[in-house]
Amino acid sequence: MRHGESSFNVERRVQGHLDQSTLTENGRVDAGRVGDALSDLQIDAAYCSPLRRARDTAELIISRLQQPPAASLQITDNLKEVNLVLWEGVLFSEVQEKYPEEYQNWKHAPHLLKMRIPGANGELVDYYPVPDLYDQATTFWKEILPRHANQTLLVVAHSGINRALISTAIGLPPDLYQAVHQSNCGISVLNFAAGFGAPVQLESLNITAHLGEPLPKPRKGENGPRFLLVRHGETDWNRQKRFQGQIDVPLNQNGQAQSGQAADFLQTVTIDHAVSSPMLRPKETAEIILQNHPEVELALEDDLREISHGLWEGKLEAEIEQAYPGVLQQWQSAPETVQMPEGENLQQVWERTIAAWERIVQTAASRPQPGTTLVVAHDAVNKAILCYVLGLGPDHFWNFKQGNGAVSVIDYPNGATSQPILMAMNITAHLAGGILDKTAAGAL
Repeated sequence: MRHGESSFNVERRVQGHLDQSTLTENGRVDAGRVGDALSDLQIDAAYCSPLRRARDTAELIISRLQQPPAASLQITDNLKEVNLVLWEGVLFSEVQEKYPEEYQNWKHAPHLLKMRIPGANGELVDYYPVPDLYDQATTFWKEILPRHANQTLLVVAHSGINRALISTAIGLPPDLYQAVHQSNCGISVLNFAAGFGAPVQLESLNITAHLGEPLPKPRKGENGPRFLLVRHGETDWNRQKRFQGQIDVPLNQNGQAQSGQAADFLQTVTIDHAVSSPMLRPKETAEIILQNHPEVELALEDDLREISHGLWEGKLEAEIEQAYPGVLQQWQSAPETVQMPEGENLQQVWERTIAAWERIVQTAASRPQPGTTLVVAHDAVNKAILCYVLGLGPDHFWNFKQGNGAVSVIDYPNGATSQPILMAMNITAHLAGGILDKTAAGAL
């Protein structure tokens, strides 16, 4: 998670390695709220940046835990913020004025941001802050993961290094550094199968509901279209871990309740437009959410249908393994290589899903007021959209979790052609009352 609001955040100053910024009162209160949100979890170890704003946040969180780590808070330079050495302490507005070309790179091509700084021998050398930060993040993962197999870690750091940590874990390159957002005291959850380089699932990204802010606010000065990507509520087949695909299974009672909880969660959020897969489970989820937004008409998009599992549909995993030995394991480890028998492969799902998504984005962006569009679909379809937003392909399918009734937030800050930003992903706090996703695992 990122530290609480700091004095430099309020002043809109570049912080970086500079350690003059301190937590505001709001920052301290929010750190306490994080502690309360995590209080019932068993935290085995805690790591933080040595910079005061992160260290103080970590200490406040740990003070609220029912079962704090047995070991003391571990401080490491590998969690320091990005080193923007020439800008630190300066107002962002002044940076934009004094370094216009570099600032544009920072916003739109961060991997190309270059600073001329004194080298070891005093001569000026080229320094690239963002690639250097990615190396730092990789070093952190490689050092700490072997120490903590099957344990839960609390990591408290900064916006930049957190983005690098998430990116290096899931394979996102430095040029997309700005494509994921980190709010003050926002919580993200990463599940590592083993050490660095092993499969990683981003369970959730930048959850802020515990702060009384259901969705992260758009970044300052940006007014492009926003999209709320929602997975349908639970079905009986989700609960049974039975493959559904394009069999039109309706919501079960819990799925209807989850849709109602999502509706309550989004009640105060302005929704201007809505699109859904035409299948029963997402359509009913969307209709329940829109009961609080009766002026919004629901459009149906056929290309948002769930993946066709073909002959797997209606079957449990054990039945599939018996009929197709080894293919289920291949689906779970290399899904992009699997052709569903008499169904689709992921490339086919990608092509129709992304075509639909681009139509939805273009339609929103072309309006005089782009506003916020609700999009309700399925597990595989949503994962395809999330991968696409972050420039990833079908081989990253399993990097993202989508719980029943979960909400993700995607902003296009400067219109349809701008780099989208994943502001938050897989928010499920409104469903189970906790930070972790406790929805049905489902067959996928």
